[in-house]
Amino acid sequence: MDIDAWVWWLIAAVGLGIPLVITAMPEFGMFSVGAVAGALTAGLGFGVVAQVIVFVVVSVALLAVVRPIAARHRRGQPAHATGVDALKGRQAVVLERVDASGGRVKLAGEVWSARAYAPDQVFEQGQQVDVVDIDGATAVVM
Repeated sequence: MDIDAWVWWLIAAVGLGIPLVITAMPEFGMFSVGAVAGALTAGLGFGVVAQVIVFVVVSVALLAVVRPIAARHRRGQPAHATGVDALKGRQAVVLERVDASGGRVKLAGEVWSARAYAPDQVFEQGQQVDVVDIDGATAVVM
């Protein structure tokens, strides 16, 4: 049983696709696309040398073009703040007078203990304040 060259290229494409799924390394996907291009070249009747050249050119072109674009997008995405870091910069409403020694605010639908950022600041009930930091279980506001 003689298998055509394009079938071998498709087997290679699937073989390169498996590590892509397992390791999530996009380079394997680019090599897999190169193998599909090699299969198309074989299907059109070109020789082994042309098939290998097409595989290499397509794979290298994808690596040269797609990787920098993906890296740029990955760097440009801001990190999503979670937990107490997500509360910094939000606004809160004063429930009980807040000064340097303490008080209470409503922050993100919850009641938090709070203290003023500056020792001379005082916030009265109903005022909007900005959360500067979270110190333990206390919101530092200004």
